[in-house]
Amino acid sequence: MSDHIHILGICGTFMGGLALLARESGFSVTGSDRNIYPPMSTQLLSSGIPLIDGYGADQLSPAPDCVVVGNALSRGQPVVEAMLNDGIPYTSGPEWLGSHILQGQWVLAVSGTHGKTSTASMLAWILEHAGLQPGFLIGGIPSNFGLSARLGGGEYFVVEADEYDAAFFDKRSKFVHYRPKTVVINNLEFDHADIFPDLAAIETQFHHLVRCIPGEGLIVRGDGAAIDRVLKRGCWTPVDKVASAHDEQADGWTWRALSSAADALQIFAPDGTEASLEWGLIGSHNAANATAAIAAAHHVGVSLDVSVKALEAFTGVKRRLELLGKPADVAVYDDFAHHPTAIEGTLNALRPKVEAGKLIAIIEPRSNTMRLGEHKGELARCAEAADYALWFTPPDLQWDLASIVTADGQEALDSTEALIKRALAVVAPGDSIVIMSNGGFDGLHGRLMAALEERAQS
Repeated sequence: MSDHIHILGICGTFMGGLALLARESGFSVTGSDRNIYPPMSTQLLSSGIPLIDGYGADQLSPAPDCVVVGNALSRGQPVVEAMLNDGIPYTSGPEWLGSHILQGQWVLAVSGTHGKTSTASMLAWILEHAGLQPGFLIGGIPSNFGLSARLGGGEYFVVEADEYDAAFFDKRSKFVHYRPKTVVINNLEFDHADIFPDLAAIETQFHHLVRCIPGEGLIVRGDGAAIDRVLKRGCWTPVDKVASAHDEQADGWTWRALSSAADALQIFAPDGTEASLEWGLIGSHNAANATAAIAAAHHVGVSLDVSVKALEAFTGVKRRLELLGKPADVAVYDDFAHHPTAIEGTLNALRPKVEAGKLIAIIEPRSNTMRLGEHKGELARCAEAADYALWFTPPDLQWDLASIVTADGQEALDSTEALIKRALAVVAPGDSIVIMSNGGFDGLHGRLMAALEERAQS
């Protein structure tokens, strides 16, 4: 009889993906979460994984062989107290993944403050296109695959490597459990203010990761002083750098935009070879992500030409500047950006595509770091590329958003109804709206699209 694991916090993207991998590996899997919610709940139930709503102690009777504890769980929750009192074996999600799935695999880990999901998705697709049948666990759903995790059929496994802590009993970053051979560090900024006091603390965790990479491995790194500081602490692994070819000091893997939207690129390898890429993504951030994915794939033997052909067929990731539709000739995009740098990058990328129309951003400062006010000084500047930036003020926000976003075209509104009403007042056919949130945003996406359709028919 197969071992039974019970996963707490199973509807999160990481834990849900882990559940699918465990089931595919032959484990008996159950799980629970607070307010069972799609799309992960749908994916899990369709895979035959029973779900329990809430964190009651009775879900551990009869006791599973092991409880896999998500990092949203804490002491005081009935299921956690029962697990500890009854002496049931337990572990974190990242540790379980490292021990049961990644052992014996060539792990390619994608880390950094921004671009992890997109870069990991690109890398997995390149390896798939090259016939390597990679396994993967990604914090989003690559459209080319239609799922966030699978075991794969070869020796390679791509994992999105998050610096967030592993569990209430393991405050190390998730990625230290993965023991990768190939690592991408896209960029490094301050984030996760709920668990890290400053950027230096995050740099320490990244150096823990660097310490685990073998000498025969590879680090693919982006630009930035924070990454410089991490590597200066000690590095025992070859390093390839990724940079824009517009930087005269750039070496290593470089890219040059051939269009204002950066949807046409020239990619240059360190050995002097180059290739052109025309694809469906836009923006300098995605150009950097693509180049990093190409460099990581090259480490396992995939040529530049094969990687470029793969990316020409790459169709993006759900919720990463995803075009939801064009109701009433208004393009409505969904984007996951929740950090000022990511917001700025997305809006700057979209600006050249908007042509004559207006660009309207609707933004929810939902991440723990944003809600704590750590980035409030950067908010007004990060949305400058938009003609209108409509900010949602959550009712429990502890600082005055309205006093920050005071530039022309920027407003702070206190309800999703007010956001929709204001968006309808300023939008016209030919405009573009990008909704930026790392959550469900009270169903605003569908409600706004329905309101646009209704207005067009009236």
